[in-house]
Amino acid sequence: MKKIVLASASPRRIELIKIIAPDCGYAVADVEENVPAGMPAEECPRYLAELKAKAVAPRFPDAAVIGCDTVVIIDGKLLGKPRDEADAAEMLRELSGRTHTVITGVFVAFDGSGFGFSERTDVEFRALREQEIADYVATGEPMDKAGAYGIQGVGATLVRRINGDFYNVMGLPVARLKEELFNEHIISR
Repeated sequence: MKKIVLASASPRRIELIKIIAPDCGYAVADVEENVPAGMPAEECPRYLAELKAKAVAPRFPDAAVIGCDTVVIIDGKLLGKPRDEADAAEMLRELSGRTHTVITGVFVAFDGSGFGFSERTDVEFRALREQEIADYVATGEPMDKAGAYGIQGVGATLVRRINGDFYNVMGLPVARLKEELFNEHIISR
């Protein structure tokens, strides 16, 4: 089994990766999160995950370095982290009463090589009242999350249903990642 390093300091991702690899380390990936012009929204998270993993991998040559990126997509438009509270409120209005897609891209860099994948989950929001949006934004929870909500926190009250991996919406598709790491002989069952 290889040592695993998560190319992220996200508390949510660190908590989730420890389900697979309790001794996992982590390191911040210092990269500009820019994507090539014209890249389809669905491909962006996988691309950014690879940038992060490859930025950290040289510091850990004997480890498998895992990069991740999560986006929210609605009507073909990518919703990242909100710039400010007004932006967060606008994103929540856009998601209200509708279904959107959460895609987490994952890239695993090891032994000078690597592989990647994307996991997709559809999330349906219930219709939100304006006061609910204001109250939720005031909690501060939306400010560091793609699409301006966290399904694992107060944001769970906004969600009517999901179709796909719950943990993917949190930012790390745990079951698929474990299977992929096993298939590549990076971990044992």
